[in-house]
Amino acid sequence: MVRQKPAKLPSPVRIWVPPYFPDSNRVVAIMIVVTTFFFIVYMLYIVATPIGNLQDMTFRAIETLKRSDYILCEDTRHSINLLNFYDIKKPLVSFHKFNESEKQADILQDLLQGRILSLISDAGTPGISDPGMQLIHACIEAQIPVTPIPGACAAITALCSSGLDTTRFQFNGFLPRKAGELRRSLQEILAYTGTTICYESPNRLVDVIECLQELAPERPLVVARELTKKFEEVVRGVPAELLMKWKDATIKGEIVLLISGNTTVAQVDWESLTPQEHVELLQKEYGISRQEAIVNAAKLRGVSKRDVYNAVHRTENEF
Repeated sequence: MVRQKPAKLPSPVRIWVPPYFPDSNRVVAIMIVVTTFFFIVYMLYIVATPIGNLQDMTFRAIETLKRSDYILCEDTRHSINLLNFYDIKKPLVSFHKFNESEKQADILQDLLQGRILSLISDAGTPGISDPGMQLIHACIEAQIPVTPIPGACAAITALCSSGLDTTRFQFNGFLPRKAGELRRSLQEILAYTGTTICYESPNRLVDVIECLQELAPERPLVVARELTKKFEEVVRGVPAELLMKWKDATIKGEIVLLISGNTTVAQVDWESLTPQEHVELLQKEYGISRQEAIVNAAKLRGVSKRDVYNAVHRTENEF
């Protein structure tokens, strides 16, 4: 295991003031020397930016961006507003999911030549459902120091205000678009005993809630919309209550969906169940088909679908 020491920004200003000496019964300062020390240290900084309110920026993040040679961002047109707000005069370089692989080599070369770079996203923390993970991995492989500058994150902001369990939670990113994949993903999430945090498009929110209404109609949900912005809204309820609010409404803004944990079968130890018992429990709990239950049982047990399928049918044939 390689330990990376916490990074320090270049020391901004160091002032040395010599002692005063009497001269004609007056105290006179001999001199004041102001020395600025800059260390040539290559570094990639992962800088979190506001998720809505531009004032949600840390002093350290502002200072880091001002000391960077240039700043990697998803959309230069969007990020220039942040830089102008804090009077940051540094070049912006477009870096998004469509050009991440193409630009990676040049970025690594600049870092190895001693440049200090910062990576930001349009909102929140880079690498969390945003570009950056691939570059961060490449820097680690090349032994280039990577330092996070913490700040806003929509997932954690939504969780702490949700009222749901915060002692155990998982982040699931954006849910699948295809109906079948979405259903399977939600079935896995509903089996989790902690809170699940997801990002979702306003155009697809109703479809997701309708699927949850079918799978777990009594499961408490929280929808956090437009966090830290003018029209911030946090709505809590079971699927039917949320559908009543949004079924025929036009939904806008950034959405965080939180799904409460499974408490009805939380104490079940999957290893204590046979594959047959496990499949039957999932069918009863979520009202799903046997095939869907087999798929989910396999994922929860960490085995192949074929293993569960064969075990279930072998048990049935024995009777």
